[in-house]
Amino acid sequence: MPELNTSSLPDLVFAFLFFIMMVTSMREVTLKVVFKAPQATELQKLEKKSLITFVYIGQPVPELRTQMGSETRVQLNDQIAEISEIQDYIAQEKSSMKEEDQPFMTVSIKADYETKMGIVTDVKQALREAYALKISYSAKPRIN
Repeated sequence: MPELNTSSLPDLVFAFLFFIMMVTSMREVTLKVVFKAPQATELQKLEKKSLITFVYIGQPVPELRTQMGSETRVQLNDQIAEISEIQDYIAQEKSSMKEEDQPFMTVSIKADYETKMGIVTDVKQALREAYALKISYSAKPRIN
């Protein structure tokens, strides 16, 4: 019985590994708040992802509700935070960017569609005090 030729097997494995690496995206933030994006009609895609800083607003995920209750919370990176911590967070995010990119930093607010506007206004006020004046709201396209 002739042997199976496996000389091209390393090339196939490498091609498969390369394909998996290209199509897989790594999740940077573990959501601790429930976030269902509101729907909108006029959307614009943000181009340079490295200049975007995210602020998540919503109720804690069900696993954390026994500890935190069901009150709306703000999440910065992987931590639940208070609104008073936003200025330090923005300063930290700006310091991690190149100096020439800092003026182009955009803060994307990802608020749950049931979030009350009062907390969103408080977050916007904290961003204004941190001189983060470019703000966008995340939404998904409205399906007619």
